[in-house]
Amino acid sequence: MRTEPFLLGGIAMRQFGRVAAAFAAVVFVASAMMPAAASDSLEKGFASPPNSAKPQTWWHWMNGNISRQGITADLEAMKQIGLGGAQIFNVDCGIPAGPVKVGSDEWVGLMDFAIKEASRLGLELCMHNTAGWSSSGGPWVKPEFAMQELAWTDRTVKGPVRFSDTLRQPDSREGFYRDVAVLAFRSESVNGDQISDVRGKAAYDRRDRMDPDLSTPVPGGAIPLDGVIDITEKMASDGRLTWNVPDGEWTILRVGYTPTGAINCPAPPEARGLECDKLSKEGLDAAWAGMMAKVLAAAGPSEGRSLNNVLIDSYERGYQNWTARFAEKFRERCGYDITPYLPVITGRVVGSPEISERFLWDFRRTVADLWATEYVGHMTELAHANGMVSSIEPYGNGAFGDLQCGGAADIAMGEFWVGSGGGDHTKLAASAMHTNGRQIVGAESFTATEQHAKWLADPYSIKALGDRIYCDGVNRFIMHRYAHQPWMNVEPGMTMGPWGTNFERTITWWNQGKAWVSYLSRCQFLLQSGLFAADVCYCMGESGPSDMPGRGGLHPVLPAGYDYDGCEASIVLNRMSVRDGRIVLPDGMSYRILVLPDSRFMTPKMAAKVEELVKAGAVVVGPKPDKSPSLAGYPDCDEQVRQIADRVWGKCDGKTIKQMRYGRGLVIWGMDMPAILAQLNLRPDVAAVGARGGKPLAWIHRKVGDADAYFVCNQSYAPLFGQWAFRQSGRVPELWHPDTGKIERAPVYWETGGTTVVPYRFDPAGSVFVVFRKPAGKANHLVSVARTGSGAGDAARTPKIVKATYGAPGDPAHTADVTGKVAEMVANSDLIIPATNDAFGDPAPQIVKQLVVEYVLNGKTQTAAVPENGQLDLIVGGATAMPEFELVPDGDRVDLVAWKSGEYALTTADGKTRRLRVKTGAATREIAGPWALNFPAGWGAPGHVTLDKLISWTDHPDSGVRYFSGTARYSNDFELAKSMVAPGRAVVLDLGKVKNFAQVTLNGKRLDVLWKEPFRVDVTGLARAGRNHIEIEVTNLWPNRVIGDMQKPDDYKWRGNAIAEIPQWVTDGAKRPDDGRYTFATWRCFDKDSPLIESGLLGPVVVRSAENVRAL
Repeated sequence: MRTEPFLLGGIAMRQFGRVAAAFAAVVFVASAMMPAAASDSLEKGFASPPNSAKPQTWWHWMNGNISRQGITADLEAMKQIGLGGAQIFNVDCGIPAGPVKVGSDEWVGLMDFAIKEASRLGLELCMHNTAGWSSSGGPWVKPEFAMQELAWTDRTVKGPVRFSDTLRQPDSREGFYRDVAVLAFRSESVNGDQISDVRGKAAYDRRDRMDPDLSTPVPGGAIPLDGVIDITEKMASDGRLTWNVPDGEWTILRVGYTPTGAINCPAPPEARGLECDKLSKEGLDAAWAGMMAKVLAAAGPSEGRSLNNVLIDSYERGYQNWTARFAEKFRERCGYDITPYLPVITGRVVGSPEISERFLWDFRRTVADLWATEYVGHMTELAHANGMVSSIEPYGNGAFGDLQCGGAADIAMGEFWVGSGGGDHTKLAASAMHTNGRQIVGAESFTATEQHAKWLADPYSIKALGDRIYCDGVNRFIMHRYAHQPWMNVEPGMTMGPWGTNFERTITWWNQGKAWVSYLSRCQFLLQSGLFAADVCYCMGESGPSDMPGRGGLHPVLPAGYDYDGCEASIVLNRMSVRDGRIVLPDGMSYRILVLPDSRFMTPKMAAKVEELVKAGAVVVGPKPDKSPSLAGYPDCDEQVRQIADRVWGKCDGKTIKQMRYGRGLVIWGMDMPAILAQLNLRPDVAAVGARGGKPLAWIHRKVGDADAYFVCNQSYAPLFGQWAFRQSGRVPELWHPDTGKIERAPVYWETGGTTVVPYRFDPAGSVFVVFRKPAGKANHLVSVARTGSGAGDAARTPKIVKATYGAPGDPAHTADVTGKVAEMVANSDLIIPATNDAFGDPAPQIVKQLVVEYVLNGKTQTAAVPENGQLDLIVGGATAMPEFELVPDGDRVDLVAWKSGEYALTTADGKTRRLRVKTGAATREIAGPWALNFPAGWGAPGHVTLDKLISWTDHPDSGVRYFSGTARYSNDFELAKSMVAPGRAVVLDLGKVKNFAQVTLNGKRLDVLWKEPFRVDVTGLARAGRNHIEIEVTNLWPNRVIGDMQKPDDYKWRGNAIAEIPQWVTDGAKRPDDGRYTFATWRCFDKDSPLIESGLLGPVVVRSAENVRAL
């Protein structure tokens, strides 16, 4: 099939594919040892991706509303659309309770049934380890195995006296409390709360990458280290302390621990209970026994079992800072007894401010380490013991290291939301996997709030977002979400409350979505292959807890054109070595530069490792360390660090001297990254040589055996024209199109300065893989194609904004002028404008607003409007104009399809220029009305209407047409002149604007589903002279039919927007009552006044024919 070309000025090249988003469970890795075999395997896998490369979905079982027939129907639908598996959650989300109790024998039986059905279908299953989506718990977790935190009481006594009284027990929760220590110290040595932000420093809250705080003066005195007396043995089990108090005023501190009270959520009530202890394996064992162990016992041996993965979703259950054996584990890690330092947790200074801050650093570090080993690491151990892998979203409101916890699991995942972008979690997950030698990087994909959910999304509207997330390093999309559909008699049916992009068998476009899923699978196959290619690794440091900032938060900031990973300290300590001037990990992953945190603190162990790397030839960027952050080995540890620093950094001070050679390597301090990269002569991996229109290109680079594969994508919903330089030479650039599976040589390219420049034209939100694997050899190729003549250059398609407003219709007082904001979006080539509060603020709270834009396009003034939460397409008829020409490679041959007349100059690599004269440009034939339009029965629309011209269904006078949701069929007959389909001519069918999917049947031949701009299809050899018959099936989204049903009185009760109870006719599997409604859903997303969304075939539908001549 001929597709849209790239364009740069006069240079037109083939279009780049669709949104990239895919999932897989097993990875293809091309071997550098067998380049030919790897290359063949790469082509085969791209053409037909294995099950491991297919997207998966979260599968939410809603509050016990579960059925066997629904399980089978759901899984068969997943298989049919091309998914590779599902991840099961049992959640509440305001849905009325169903007949099945989570954890019951019936529920275990249904889980076992799902596992066996998935095995039958060749699908993989993952299970969230607990009910709810956060984190690990249930009613089977007893208080002693729950999350714990330190608590204390204090009391002042005067001596000398024999004290015998009961010490007040600290407040407790869940009826559980255990003592840790009873300590005494002289009261006059301290003066109240002395340590700033002690809750954060003592892991009652989260403070990322925090060094010891030595800058703030500490009020009052300090408790001498030898002045803390342990009198724990003098207190009886009932709390009575008997002690001979020495002379003076003394403070008695009773320290213990009690549960935090956190529970798993949002779980059905019967599966809701205490969260397990995250700092002890025994805690997780208690949680595992209550749910996962039961399911696995019923499922049987792991051999051939579909359930092969266990998940910890993003962490939302709060903090803990103690466990029963914490003191023992602290000593193992830090080498000293924690007991005399416990007063520091209460805000008092022990020894000195510096000693106390160093202790707190060790305390936080120990909490983070235990979280990674005892919780995430032990989850991985339990998974492996049961023939599974572990997955985690390693971020949230716990005092842990994000990268450390990500690396403790087999698969790290991020998340990204429709309407608010990807955040930093996806790059975090990718970095954790890249630096730990793992291939799969998952993502909870296209999550949405109610504002952006409610059946509003289609694959094209979320394509650019998904593509960008691929460029963060994600290579497995797990859709958020698929709500289990227990009923076979209603649509759209069950929801996950208000949450998530609706992606289940009951959406209108499920069958049409297979084309999108195929695209995702091809993307994921290549993105799971080989190794990520990056220039820089940023170490997040040794402090715990630790997050990973986004690109803008890196120090020094990395310029565009270069990619990076983040890593935690153990990666530097245990996995990094140096080979040929690059920092190398055991699996071959490598970097040119290691960047250390912007901190003067470093442990002796880390300092010694940095010295080893630099001496071996590494380039390391970061300040000269001055002291250790830890109390371990203090004060000798500081001298060890300084001695190493003096050897490696020497006189480098970051100001007058900014770099120093040591051994075969180099340390740099105080230079910005562009200067560092220039000094190393490291060109951008991808750079724009010239580009017109659109946001910057997003990209990611993978090394696959001896091949280099770049995924590149247009981040705007407007065409993007440019020349792009890749840091490659001596090889032919190939274009691998994930939407079609086609592989072809780039028709135009040239080398310069160690880079290969490829000119191309992106469609709106277009994408492609540029792959370098074959030697260039001596074969000639095109380096330039240009057209001269009337109208040379790409047609202007940018609208000029005259006026834009957002607010309550007809209410100027509650309407905002957003002309400037919309004009700025258009200047950035955002031609699909979101009508949301996120974009424009909220000038009319609690009122459904409208975005109205007046603009000029191609000399014509137009006005367009869209309701709140909709999207305004500023270019009616499609955002992509036909190019002047396109180049179509076929092996070493390149054909030119001349859509415009003129003289074409074709220059080849040997310096020769050939000129072609095309006298006539494209011939066009618009397929005008009348159009026959047929609707399926049972959804309120007439069986047949005739359209004199193409319009949105929402503009039709018949309410059944206006409110229709689903698939309707257009048909028409048209004539083509013999000259339009003569041999040597290319013929394209252009549908213009489509909302939202189209599938063409021309002269009895059914063609592929079209789901993105441009809605064009090559019909060369299919269109014929004389009469042609065309049928076009068009599918829209659910909202219009749902809004139509809201015109009728409510026939069931609501609790806010949640259904209060499931009607009997639904659970009985009966037909819907004949009340003028056609849909049923468990969440009310619209009302009767909600605006309808544009739907149908809007056209214009045009056949275009152009001369096809050989260019090379």
